[in-house]
Formats: sequence, structure tokens, C-alpha cells
Amino acid sequence: MNKPFASIAKISLGLMLAVAAVSCNNNANKPAAKSGKDSTAAAATEGQIVYVNSDSLLANYEYFKDMQAKLQEKAKKTQSELQAKGNAFQREVAEYQKNAATMSAEQRQSTEERLARKQEELGKFNQNANQSFANDEAQEQEKLYNKVADYLKSHAKEKGYKFVLTYAKGNPGVLFADESLEITKEVVDGLNAAYKKEKK
Repeated sequence: MNKPFASIAKISLGLMLAVAAVSCNNNANKPAAKSGKDSTAAAATEGQIVYVNSDSLLANYEYFKDMQAKLQEKAKKTQSELQAKGNAFQREVAEYQKNAATMSAEQRQSTEERLARKQEELGKFNQNANQSFANDEAQEQEKLYNKVADYLKSHAKEKGYKFVLTYAKGNPGVLFADESLEITKEVVDGLNAAYKKEKK
């Protein structure tokens, strides 16, 4: 039997954060930053563009950890149920093969039809379990996206950030990110504080 579920650990925030653009009226009239090193320092000072390390965020965000544990528990439970049904079917097939020589043609036909129906039911159960898990995973990812996006919108407005980018090791979309522009810790701290209140 096929393993029914993809690895949950691969849920990536990269697809979620992408770019959160927030307009900030208090920064609209500030002069444009100078080129070169001055522009980097000015951007850091004015807080126009910052980034979040999505790997660190996922590793430290308590909501994501709980979500992952919940999905893994469901995957484990369903996998166990599939395994039990598959093993029971294999035992029935083995029993039939052992007794087939002593069975009448009518008994063989009847047993084979019953086993074929069971095999089809098992396939449908496997397919439905996969679909159900995929739906649950998509819903959880959407909740995660909404939590992070909503928090970033209010956080960016409060801090005066115009763009919040996501950065991850090996992400081809960002080749370099100056550490002075990283706000991962403050975002994780804020998200965890909000989640703690929500759990109460």
C-alpha cells in the first residue's frame, strides 16, 4: 500500500509571506535614500523595507508547532487505520489462496468477487483519507497564512515598514539580505504573545 501522506515538515512560509506591502503615510514625505552604503543605512533607519526569515519563524512560532503536531497525529492515526485494513485484506487473500484448491468453482467465484469488492473499497478508503488529509492541511496552512499576514499588516503599520519580505536559505528570490533589516525575532515574539492570549 502507498504511504498516504506527504511530509508535513515541508510546509513553507515562503508561499505565504511573499511580500506584504503596507503603505505608511508618516513616511510618505521623507526624502529618497542616497545610493550605495548610505541607502542601506537609510533604509534600515527609516524602516522602509525589512524581512523575516521564514525558516526561523516556523521553527519558533508556537502555533505552527501545534498545527504540525496536530496534522502529524492525524496522519499517524489514519496511516495506522489504513495499515490495519490492508493487513486484514491480505490475510483474507492468503486464506483464500490456501483453500482455493478445495473449494468448488462457485465458491471460488463468489470469494473472488467478494475480495475484489473489498480491494476496491480499500482503494476508495485510501483515496478519501488522502483527500481528507490534503483538505485539512490546506485549511491549516490558510489559517497560518492569515495569522502571520494579519499580524504583519498591523506590525508593519505600527513600525512604519512599507515592505516585509520573506527570506529563506536557498530561496532563489532573494540572493542577499542585510541582517540589519531582519525583524524575525520581533515578529515571532509578537505572534507567540498573541497566540498565548488566544489559547487562554
